[in-house]
Amino acid sequence: MTGHVVLLHGIWLRGFTLGLLARRLRDGGLEVSSRDYASVTRSPEQSIDSVAEYMAALPPGPVHLVGHSLGGLLALELARRGHVPAGSRIVCLGTPLRGSAVARMLAGLMPLRWTLGQARELLCQGLADWPDDIPVGMIAGSLPVGLGLLVPALERPHDGIVAVAETRAPQLAGHHCVATSHSGLLLSDAAARQVLAFLSQGRFIPAAATEPA
Repeated sequence: MTGHVVLLHGIWLRGFTLGLLARRLRDGGLEVSSRDYASVTRSPEQSIDSVAEYMAALPPGPVHLVGHSLGGLLALELARRGHVPAGSRIVCLGTPLRGSAVARMLAGLMPLRWTLGQARELLCQGLADWPDDIPVGMIAGSLPVGLGLLVPALERPHDGIVAVAETRAPQLAGHHCVATSHSGLLLSDAAARQVLAFLSQGRFIPAAATEPA
């Protein structure tokens, strides 16, 4: 596979949380870096501009994106705005393409709305449309450990934060579930193998949902 892989963290996180995933992808022969952005204090537009500037400075060729949760939504927005070069692929990890019930719950509680920062609207509404020439794969978690246990509106199965149903969209080139939690998607060896497979081959490994996370 040619090109560079850029990892994008989710809300409340930083780039170092992607360190284990980055190492596993490098062990698989990929050139990888992660990009920090201010997920709460800056707007998604500002974050997109920052990541786009970083991508533009990379050597010519495909720039593949792997985004966890909110990072996946930013990756798709980058594709929608023409910042993702031809031949690139995107993998989302637990990204609420159809909007997040947990985010909507937090947004409805005035004392907690601040936790979503300026990404509130994007997380509540989701994003399920991107250019057809950019293949997008989704890896969802199905281990219900997290804040979602307190949200009756969160449909099962879920990863503790995002429902599997919230990660689905007709335009996806592939969808795969791993038995791990939302944050566990960053630590899961099974998820990392699926990321590597999609970036390298454009498809997920069949029947890997039974593999240990």
